[in-house]
Amino acid sequence: MEFEARIEALADKVKQHASILETEEAAKTALVMPFLQALGYDVFNPAEVVPEFTCDVGTKKGEKVDYAICLDGDVRMLVECKPANQDLSLRHASQLYRYFSVTDAKFAILTNGAHFKIFSDLDSSNRMDEKPFFEFDLRSLKKTDVKNLAKFQRAGFDIDQIVETAANLQMEGAVTKAIETEMREPSSEFVKLIAARVTDRRLTSGIRSAVARHIPNAFNAIIRDRFNERISSAMSDADEIEPASSSEIETTPDELEGFRIVRSIGSELVEPSRIVIRDSKSYCAVLLDDNNRKPVVRLRFNSSTTRHLGTFDKDKEEALNPIDAVHDIYKYKNLILDRIRVMLAE
Repeated sequence: MEFEARIEALADKVKQHASILETEEAAKTALVMPFLQALGYDVFNPAEVVPEFTCDVGTKKGEKVDYAICLDGDVRMLVECKPANQDLSLRHASQLYRYFSVTDAKFAILTNGAHFKIFSDLDSSNRMDEKPFFEFDLRSLKKTDVKNLAKFQRAGFDIDQIVETAANLQMEGAVTKAIETEMREPSSEFVKLIAARVTDRRLTSGIRSAVARHIPNAFNAIIRDRFNERISSAMSDADEIEPASSSEIETTPDELEGFRIVRSIGSELVEPSRIVIRDSKSYCAVLLDDNNRKPVVRLRFNSSTTRHLGTFDKDKEEALNPIDAVHDIYKYKNLILDRIRVMLAE
């Protein structure tokens, strides 16, 4: 889908540049604003994305939050930014706590451009929760993260739906944490519960200790066995199918045609053999000299609705260009040639 492609492109950008963005302003410009754009918000419309939003908190007048996201004239989200090379802590959320209660915002985002923590008021109305209900890092993004993040898009923004998702994520996180705690250090209640299932004998201190000692080992054994079962199943499936179908990566005819067009364009400057194709789950890369640090373009054709040609500027920033047909790649001939010239000069 188009949204997934935008987020994946932003994730690639974060991996390349996050470590060198040492100031808050740099993180805001290079990462946070593109993130808001990926969600569909118009960062150049001051009525929709309000920079330096002023909040009066009690006796403190003129306090500012980095961005307020407004829809239909109402504040929906607050965004507080920190430098990309700075870890997020509870101390960084203190401003958001103060701002949250004096606006109509239902959600608050604390971010350094790579790591995002999203808060709401699930525990007490109009009072920001101490813990985020959703947390993710663009440098290690999971598919479930993209699915949850999609609900925050401007198109179809539904507060009730997001709140329901938030409550589910909060509960799931709490349950996961409780189980992890029991795995490491079983509580007396959990030991008693398990002991009642495995023995009819009176629960002496010796039996209690024995059961408690075996619980972490049992959890680890279950996880190890489940993992081995999946590996064995995957290997068995691979043996039963043709090698060409054993991978989730499939280079489509359109991707091959796109590659040939890019190679044809690039042959004006380099030998055609130097331009190669390397496919992946997210996109099909066309590289110079088979070097993943030298991308010519990215063919983002996996969406069933919108295709994009990823082109690069001199700073290796990717731009997503929508195309209706594969031959539309010719429209970007000059960008492709300029990209190759830059790499040849490096």
